[in-house]
Amino acid sequence: MNENPRMALTKGRLEKDTVNLLEAAGLDMEPVRKPSRKLILQVPQFPLDLILLKGPDVATYVEYGVADLGVVGKDVLLEDPKPVYEVLDLGFGRCRMAVAGPPEMAATPKKHLRVASKYPRIAREYFEGRGQSVEIIGQQGSVELAPLMGLADVIVDIVETGNTLKANGLVVLEEIVPISARLVVNKISYKTRRHEMNRLIDMMEKQLTNR
Repeated sequence: MNENPRMALTKGRLEKDTVNLLEAAGLDMEPVRKPSRKLILQVPQFPLDLILLKGPDVATYVEYGVADLGVVGKDVLLEDPKPVYEVLDLGFGRCRMAVAGPPEMAATPKKHLRVASKYPRIAREYFEGRGQSVEIIGQQGSVELAPLMGLADVIVDIVETGNTLKANGLVVLEEIVPISARLVVNKISYKTRRHEMNRLIDMMEKQLTNR
């Protein structure tokens, strides 16, 4: 067991929002705000270490108990489900998972769709749940390009403002699920370190309630 509980943060905007939340809860987050090459950062005068990871790795670290807690987008949890407890909707990082494509697709649906997505599992489960025949084409880059170049009929992707879709002549056709940052906890850690876990969870939940 780690001497201090470890929290894995998703690098980028979720990291900044989580740091702001922990700071509002009374923790000294200066070590995280300072540029550093350290991979494990200790919160001063509070039993908590922080590690910074890419989103998909956060849930894996929590699953295996390398991190006791983690902050990760709901999209990651839906695309690659892990046996962890999802204890809080943190409310930031809000966006939506949606089907998007050319406007004419709304008026002339096809019996069989080619769907490009960085989220093949979410896409497949959504369309199969509706009885829609689909071919899922996995993508890593700018998925909006796929309908423009004839690779796919529609895409499934995260939509925040919709500006990128609009700039490329695409529209949201269907909304699949709302997305936001979630606090996840390792199942064993929650049993063996319940007091420490609940202390931190309560501090974060109180700040969310006060917003």
